[in-house]
Amino acid sequence: MKLVIEGLTKTYKNGVKAIDGLNLEIGTGMFGLLGPNGAGKSSLMRTIATLQSPDSGSITFGDINVLEDKMSLRKVLGYLPQSFGVYPKMSAEDLLDYFATLKGISSKSDRKKIVTKVLEITNLYEVRKKHVAGYSGGMKQRFGIAQLLLNNPKLIIVDEPTAGLDPAERHRFLNVLREVGTNCTVIFSTHIVEDVKELCKEMAILNGGRILKHTTPMEATKEIEGKIWVKVIKRDDLESIEATFNVLSSNYNQDNTLNVRVFSNEKPAEDFVSTEPQLDDVYFIALKDDQPVTA
Repeated sequence: MKLVIEGLTKTYKNGVKAIDGLNLEIGTGMFGLLGPNGAGKSSLMRTIATLQSPDSGSITFGDINVLEDKMSLRKVLGYLPQSFGVYPKMSAEDLLDYFATLKGISSKSDRKKIVTKVLEITNLYEVRKKHVAGYSGGMKQRFGIAQLLLNNPKLIIVDEPTAGLDPAERHRFLNVLREVGTNCTVIFSTHIVEDVKELCKEMAILNGGRILKHTTPMEATKEIEGKIWVKVIKRDDLESIEATFNVLSSNYNQDNTLNVRVFSNEKPAEDFVSTEPQLDDVYFIALKDDQPVTA
């Protein structure tokens, strides 16, 4: 099933235009929505999830008109917001059983079956008797995935799910998402480029409520092959380098020098060396191109 968004706009009462005439098509599999904080990602996720209405535009998922038939979309939707809320002092098993009841699974044996299944998928079965309130951040996020899988969703939306997770928990969480994202449409919203690189077969870069680029991670990096250059500089030289060249990023070395990455169709200067492009480069190029030119 395909999610089709056309001409979507949303301006809040304070005048902030969160979604600006947005058009996007998303098919089956993992789709990465990449953008900085404040880019409009959460506004878009909440609108697709029918938690807020846009000012104009349309959203369809398969044959469902999302804005006119919210209940039909909710029946096939799994949604994990940025913060999942406060957990009662209940075990994961009991809480999932309660959620399954709310989702209309009235048979006790059916609930037990689906609860066991989602606990196993999210690698929480061994800690099913433990209170969710005592879970680590990564375990809570995996529990969030477990609860959204209870209704066998066809569309899954996860908003900034790895923010604040340590590397091991992030890795476990991404593995769970990778497993559930094979047979349905998963929209993975994040500002962490590495997450999209590891997980998504397709991606879009969003800023100012607009899609700046819609591509695949592989195609995106291929487009800029031979156009990324690096040079080691002293910290004091950064300002003049940024004034002269199209600097995408700079990282410190152990000796307090900086590695600068520059985007240029041709070798920028004699002491620059060509290097393999990364998805971060694509992201920074798109954001820099989107900045208004100041006199």
